[in-house]
Amino acid sequence: MTDAAQPEGYEETAFTADRIPRQAPPPPKGKLGKLGDAFDIARLPWGNYVGVNPSEFEYEYAGGWYRDYEYMGEKDFHDFNHLNELRWSKFVDEDISLIYRFFRFWFVIISHGFSFIGPGGGKGGGWFFSAIAMVVLLLVLGLELFDPSESFPFGALSVPLSIFAICGLATICKCLFEKYSIRFYKSNQNWSDDIAFCRRSGLVKSFQGNFPFYEFDAFIEMSADMKGNQYHTLKVRHRYPQHSKHPNWGVRGPLEFTFPTDTGSIAERYAMWDMLSRYMDVSQPLPDIPRLEPFRHLDPTTRAYDEAGKRGRPATYWRDLYAKVDEKELKRLRDEHHEKVNAAPWGSRPDLMAQSVPGYEDSYTAEPEDVNAYAHAPTKNVRFVERPEAGSSESASDQHDSQR
Repeated sequence: MTDAAQPEGYEETAFTADRIPRQAPPPPKGKLGKLGDAFDIARLPWGNYVGVNPSEFEYEYAGGWYRDYEYMGEKDFHDFNHLNELRWSKFVDEDISLIYRFFRFWFVIISHGFSFIGPGGGKGGGWFFSAIAMVVLLLVLGLELFDPSESFPFGALSVPLSIFAICGLATICKCLFEKYSIRFYKSNQNWSDDIAFCRRSGLVKSFQGNFPFYEFDAFIEMSADMKGNQYHTLKVRHRYPQHSKHPNWGVRGPLEFTFPTDTGSIAERYAMWDMLSRYMDVSQPLPDIPRLEPFRHLDPTTRAYDEAGKRGRPATYWRDLYAKVDEKELKRLRDEHHEKVNAAPWGSRPDLMAQSVPGYEDSYTAEPEDVNAYAHAPTKNVRFVERPEAGSSESASDQHDSQR
């Protein structure tokens, strides 16, 4: 790899795509592997960033982050948010009892499940249960009124009215929970700095130890339920599980992290890996997403990038947008961004890690031109193509600017 200078303001171990060192070959496939019904359908390439962020509600076009930011203020939002310019935390340490956790779980399940208001302001389960109650009522009324000697069955009205009341109460509880839970969250919940992807150091911290980011690979993992429905998950897994075994787990499974993404497409998983890689690469500015905007000036590379006018947006672009946008407009923007994610050139890119790990290119070298086709293969005629050999990586700024 090229011997590029380390950007100032970061530790010597900080990660950049053009400073990946030579590493040992991975263990043979199947050795020290993972257990379970899921299996990998793709290993995602390193480097050659596309520069498109995922549509998942935590990162683009949803208002939850702005509510938290308004209530907490910039200082507390920085400390209590799972994502800032220092680390992307993957573990929550809550100062609450098991009894509270139990009751909170069922409170959320019931209040959100029976609410008339669903995720994103849509229709919730309350409408479904109310519709069932109305159908039952109409059937009862039809049977009762069929006999003229019978009086009007006022007692039958108690069932749908009770359902309406329960769903109405659940809606109120859900609204109160969403409005006031942030106060409890700020006081009792904290994202751990010890289980995290750390930008300044280039390390991934875990219970099993701290490991360089370049020792991890990203996989699309597929599982299926009894009905044949497929589920795809982004897993970021340590390449050398023999060195990261949990002391109490033996060889039960490798060290890996799951990253939630929008359920709409496999391309969203590629976008999540692209964003995580750019987040860890200190030659790149921080991904331009709402949750990171308040901290852009705290990161050396991002501050220089923004001061040079390369961002092309006001310093408070996301905060100004969310201060005035409504849910309908957010949905429109979210749908447009999802189309952008699906249209991005994810397939058949060179893999920089093949230059640093012997035997790395021996598996997962072919992928569909349209990565969403993974969900259809082999039931449909999908054209797989080999990844080209990796040459010298483009400069980080050129890669990022080309995607704007």
